[in-house]
Amino acid sequence: MNRISPSLIWILRIVAILGLAAIASAQDQRQKCETWLARAIENPQLELKLGEHKASESMFVQGFMTVPENRAMEGGRDIRIHFIVIPARAEKPLPDPIFILHGGPGAPATAHFPGQLTSWLREQRDVVLIDQRGTGSSHKLQVPMPGSNDDLQGYFNSYFQASLYQKALPDLQAKADLSKYTTNHAVDDFNQIRDALGFEKINLRGGSYGSRAALVYMRRYPETIRSATLQGIAPIAYLNPLPHARDSQKAMDLIFKEIRTTPRYKKAFGDLESKFKQTLTRLEVQPATVTLSHPTTGADATILLTRDAFAEAVVLQLYTTNGNRQLPRMLLSAHAGDYRALAESSMAFHRAVHGMIAFGMLFCVTASEDIPRIKPEQIEAACANTFLGSTRLRERMAVAKIWPVIPEPASFAEPVDVDIPVLLISGSHDPVTSPYWGEEAASHLPNSLHIILPGGHGVSGPELHKIERAFLQTASVKNLDLSKIKKLRMPPLVMPVRRN
Repeated sequence: MNRISPSLIWILRIVAILGLAAIASAQDQRQKCETWLARAIENPQLELKLGEHKASESMFVQGFMTVPENRAMEGGRDIRIHFIVIPARAEKPLPDPIFILHGGPGAPATAHFPGQLTSWLREQRDVVLIDQRGTGSSHKLQVPMPGSNDDLQGYFNSYFQASLYQKALPDLQAKADLSKYTTNHAVDDFNQIRDALGFEKINLRGGSYGSRAALVYMRRYPETIRSATLQGIAPIAYLNPLPHARDSQKAMDLIFKEIRTTPRYKKAFGDLESKFKQTLTRLEVQPATVTLSHPTTGADATILLTRDAFAEAVVLQLYTTNGNRQLPRMLLSAHAGDYRALAESSMAFHRAVHGMIAFGMLFCVTASEDIPRIKPEQIEAACANTFLGSTRLRERMAVAKIWPVIPEPASFAEPVDVDIPVLLISGSHDPVTSPYWGEEAASHLPNSLHIILPGGHGVSGPELHKIERAFLQTASVKNLDLSKIKKLRMPPLVMPVRRN
């Protein structure tokens, strides 16, 4: 008679339990959604409808919360804040959901919806995605940007030309009081939605600018927050976009150091730092005409690549770990006069996010919260001896001068120092929010832990997920096992193609 091993018995039990849980979860999801729909019947400010995603066997609700644009004015304009709530998969979900706050500023949180349907975050908790006011389907404040299938050159022109914003202002001012689209106003919307859905405490997850929004949420409504996980940290002290040039240079310097100290890289790339500087100088004297493939027809097309457009393309490549690892090969080719790989990568990025970022909302935030705090004497120190230089910063400062907003009061600049458990996560090679900013935020958060992983602006992986799970489970930064992430390293650089 064949015996079944004890380990197989446990596996079969787990499979059976998971199967029952999945059936129960489908029923629970519908019941939970109906609870939220019932709240909408009782609350005239809520508009909700039931949705179903058959591929993931998920039910969800989506809709709008009507809020005052200006809470200090009675009888003023109302705006509708779009959000999606995805119920937990567990048979008995935990009561504290996860609110995901997106970056930018200007990107909609509901863009995360497809990924959250199968995310581990749903195992025990509901997930809430809110398009911050001024983004997505929440009274979007869009400024038309250059770039299209008929205008590939537009993807290589600056998104921060003051003329673009001056042209868009009349339409935006006709539909919105642009001074009421700051982080403080948005956080009040988030909290109103939290209360309307019946959640007492929530867990925040914010990345990039979403970390700023989460910090402001914690400051304004600390009693409602159970925990916060923040990545690519942009604390109150982060004066967007002042740190961009220095942080991107730090990321480049790490690559150059890696090449200098690794024999096989040094042999393959040579003195890449000098070659990079030579390329920048050459483009400053004479922009390059670059042939690339049209993204829809595949036919050859040409664009003009300026020094600033080249520098911006490099920053975009640094954003991701994969892009970081490919960049040296692209820079070596660029030095040899072949800009195609870098230009096509930059164009693909711009096409992917084209129309997603609400640039009008971006300036509602930065022109009120950040740029007014930048002193002219800080610009030289922040941008000197960096490949990005001061162009990006000065262009944004010029737009901020014409943007009709009110600077936040001096109290806004005070650091967030609440006692909420906060897990702070930085990428070692992040070109816009370097680990320095995670350390700055942690210095004011007594119940926080800052961890640094190899990677760019946004890191992930099974080792990190284990830590995030443990933190979310306990809402404590104590006794987290960091042993495995300490052993992590950046992937190897992509080597240049040998030419015969």
